[in-house]
Amino acid sequence: MPLLSFFRDNMPSLGAIALGGPLCLLWAFSALSLAGWLKQQKGWKTGYTRKVFHFVTFITIAIIMSVPALGMPIVCLHGGMTSLVILYALVRGNGHPLYEAMAREKDAPHRTAYIVTPYLATLLGGLFGAIYFAPYAIAGFLVTGLGDAVGEPVGTRWGKHRYRVITATSTVSYRSYEGSLAVLLASLLCLVIAVAMSGALPWSLSLLYVLPLIALLCALVEAISPHGWDNFTMQVVPTVMCAWWIGN
Repeated sequence: MPLLSFFRDNMPSLGAIALGGPLCLLWAFSALSLAGWLKQQKGWKTGYTRKVFHFVTFITIAIIMSVPALGMPIVCLHGGMTSLVILYALVRGNGHPLYEAMAREKDAPHRTAYIVTPYLATLLGGLFGAIYFAPYAIAGFLVTGLGDAVGEPVGTRWGKHRYRVITATSTVSYRSYEGSLAVLLASLLCLVIAVAMSGALPWSLSLLYVLPLIALLCALVEAISPHGWDNFTMQVVPTVMCAWWIGN
């Protein structure tokens, strides 16, 4: 099975686990602690603090993936350590800084569900890209890490024109056209960076129109993605589109 083969082929060595495990755990814990501190001590809104953790996590994964000596085994190790930090925050629950950094007040009474759902969406999207489109998955990591990350903070700060999105619960959720425009521009920047970082995405004149088209598609997909599942769609779409339009 592809999933079992993926984990077998990318299992970190015992030495990597012994050395890198504590470092990845500390890094993930520090990133979420920073987000919690910004919320509780500096009064940042959850729309900002959850994206601080989101941004650090995805950009770290993209950097690890771009280093040949590290690669996918260390990406998996970092993902496992990050999962432990999120689990710890969920166990501590309401009132704890790590939990409050991720749990939106507007998602009540399903605050925990909308931490778990994006986590599962992230995991599934990352596995899909890494298993089936490994050379191009960095595009998905970067677009989700930065392109998707800017949408909520921009919408929180400047979003004046809102539209309702699909949810799986009774929670009402909105996005804004201002936030979607920010996703478009940031996605385009991330795609340019992905081409620069990945040898699987060669430069060509066609990129002058291909990259903006992919970025536009990313923004449209983010706009219509069900609440909590944009971490899946925003990984899969740029990864598949880069493999299709640039890689072939």
